Amino acid sequence: MKQFFITATDTDAGKTFASCALIHALTKEKKVAAFKPISAGCELIDGVLINEDAQLLSEFANCDQSITDINPIAFKEPIAPHIAAKKQNTQISLTQLTQHYESVKSLNADVTLVEGAGGWRLPLGQFPLGSLTLDANEKKKMRYQFLSDFVKKSDLQVVLIVNMKLGCLNHALLTYEAIKADGVDCIAWIANCAVDKSMSNLSENISELELLLPIPKIAQFDFINDVDEEGNDVSFNHKINLAAQSINLAPLLA
Repeated sequence: MKQFFITATDTDAGKTFASCALIHALTKEKKVAAFKPISAGCELIDGVLINEDAQLLSEFANCDQSITDINPIAFKEPIAPHIAAKKQNTQISLTQLTQHYESVKSLNADVTLVEGAGGWRLPLGQFPLGSLTLDANEKKKMRYQFLSDFVKKSDLQVVLIVNMKLGCLNHALLTYEAIKADGVDCIAWIANCAVDKSMSNLSENISELELLLPIPKIAQFDFINDVDEEGNDVSFNHKINLAAQSINLAPLLA
């Protein structure tokens, strides 16, 4: 089974759009499961917290997963998930994520695509180091756990979404270097240019990243207007279909 983790240079960099396009491209020949372990920013519908990004993933994956299968940890407020958890007197642990992911893996999909939250170093919270039965006079030593720890533990290969805007060269290189420093395999990147006002010198910046990042660029997503030249509405599904056609899947399936 192929296992990919979609991360990005920052929040709102296009992870969900890229994830849906990748899933759509892969499902032409593969059984694909989706997993978005954590979300923050949900609507309560019939007693279930529904995250829009997770809902979109569910519409393209083809393993008959429920929304809670895809997104087991969800918070209503659109804030950092570990802060949302703290406000509810709970925690997001690496153990929880691993247990939920085992359920997804049991589907035996050809490909499992995991969409991250925020950027690469998303905090899960602070947890005690070592023994939990410390002497009463000894303070517990704490360390942060990160979503990147889950990626490393689960041996996922990473696809990096680069938000093409001013500062993207620095953001892309720092994120790539952090992924490699964690001992995780970053195998490809996607240039996300899907904004109505593109950055100046876009092609030059993409060319620079192609030289600076030692991994293949498998797609470039350009802006698609919500209305075509004939005045017809362009649906999200149509945009995903167009994006999927532009993806080079070979580096992922090698």
